[in-house]
Amino acid sequence: MEYETIAILMFSTMLLMMITGQRVFGAIGFVAVVAAISLWGTGGSDMGFSAVMKLMKWTPLLTLPMFVFMGYVMSESRLAEDLYKMFHVWFGPLPGGLAIGTILLMVMISAMNGLSVAGMAIGATIALPELVKRNYDKLMISGVIQAGSSLGILIPPSVVLVLYALIARQPVSHLWLAGLLPGLLMAAFFILYIVIRCKMNPALAPAMSREEVAAIPRQEKLKLLRAGLLPLFIFAAMMIPFVNGWTSLTEASVVGALSAVVAAVIKGRFTRDVFEIATRSTLAITVMFMLIITAALSFGAVFDGLGASNAIKDFFLEDLGLGPWQVLILMQLSFIVMGMFLDDTAMLVIVAPVYVLLAKELDFDLIWYGILYTITCQIAYLTPPFGYNLFLMKAMAPAEFTLPVIYRSVLPFVLVMLGTLITVMIFPQIALWLPETVYGR
Repeated sequence: MEYETIAILMFSTMLLMMITGQRVFGAIGFVAVVAAISLWGTGGSDMGFSAVMKLMKWTPLLTLPMFVFMGYVMSESRLAEDLYKMFHVWFGPLPGGLAIGTILLMVMISAMNGLSVAGMAIGATIALPELVKRNYDKLMISGVIQAGSSLGILIPPSVVLVLYALIARQPVSHLWLAGLLPGLLMAAFFILYIVIRCKMNPALAPAMSREEVAAIPRQEKLKLLRAGLLPLFIFAAMMIPFVNGWTSLTEASVVGALSAVVAAVIKGRFTRDVFEIATRSTLAITVMFMLIITAALSFGAVFDGLGASNAIKDFFLEDLGLGPWQVLILMQLSFIVMGMFLDDTAMLVIVAPVYVLLAKELDFDLIWYGILYTITCQIAYLTPPFGYNLFLMKAMAPAEFTLPVIYRSVLPFVLVMLGTLITVMIFPQIALWLPETVYGR
């Protein structure tokens, strides 16, 4: 059997297993193990061991549990709830104000966590009940929470960009700074869409009544405004030493986690239950990530051993004779399609090594390409039929948020994300200006 045929068979088998409901790491790992042993005999079993050892040497992965723990401390100690109350009071009187406040909440949560799942959990538990109570349209509620939570993988400290940095051998600090402006730009586009949509149809997102606004004392408004200072303190405590080179990436993540604990202690909310829930949840998510990465590394080793990387490169550049921008667009489209079936971590570890080599060969900036990849992951998170956030939303939302409602709700936001992707592709300096200014790249 030709090696190209084996590679196609591996990939199609893996996708088929995922469609039938198998766990991501189980599907990837099973195909990798069977293929390795079939091709190389008992020696193929060493690939899994090698993947584990490679994973253990990736010291930046220590940031993963730190960032996850930080996000759960924020959530369980109700610091995120304070933030939402602030946005509720200050933006509630505007048409679509709570939806705008939800996007801003997600931006601040993203700046303290780095994962989409944490933003989704906070949005579904804090923002969703309030939006439902205010008679917001279900499509608006579902779309805002899903789109807003996806910002966690673009705005620093993004865990996805940490993994990309390991694969592309690019500085994490540069990638984090490169993701900041595109992330804020996407959030601004979300808010602009909400404003325009609610101006056209105010019934989608009713504003707070004048009586409700008048009933809130000015002192209470100012007190809630101060609630926004704690998240800024956590973000500054983590990022300033790291950007200035005073701490390593791992040390910065520890500073961030400790800052979240200090903030919870100051508020008098760091209880035994908060610590236990945050620790257990962190352990569960960290183990899940490590299983996926181990399986994906094994799969990637087999895939690469078949020469699939060179075959894909030759197919694009020689067989099809495509130009650099045509290849880039095809890579982004393939990421969107794969993202319907694969977790972003699995997709990154399996396919990104090949595409990074292609991008480098085509003389594209790998920092800029990392941001394009991450935005494409965000789009894939929301793209039916198997977008990751779609099923998270279904699992966390009330029964009236059916899958058809959830699917329909994301379509306008997917178009906004595509607009952001195209904007960053046409104007690379949106991503590159900040790292160039800070580090003189």
